[in-house]
Amino acid sequence: MDHTTRNFHAHGGNEWVIGGKLTFLPGATVEGAEGLFDTSEGAETQLPFIADSTATTVAALREEYNALLAALRSAGLMAASAPVNDNTEQTEPNGGE
Repeated sequence: MDHTTRNFHAHGGNEWVIGGKLTFLPGATVEGAEGLFDTSEGAETQLPFIADSTATTVAALREEYNALLAALRSAGLMAASAPVNDNTEQTEPNGGE
């Protein structure tokens, strides 16, 4: 019978690789992941309600879109700033099309 383990120790046991599904049962705790997610009792797991767009101009839609991005950032669901790119070469989105 051929079987490949998808969950294993790597790098001399300093890393645990999960290649399958990781399930946390009720009562489980996670240590050392501070700042990644809040597992405390009653922790907020959803963004506050954001109403559907009523924009009638592109400028108004842009403002609403930027407000959505700000909400994602403040909820910790998106990085607060763009990553630093050491490449000095700038490329245009979609190949400059």
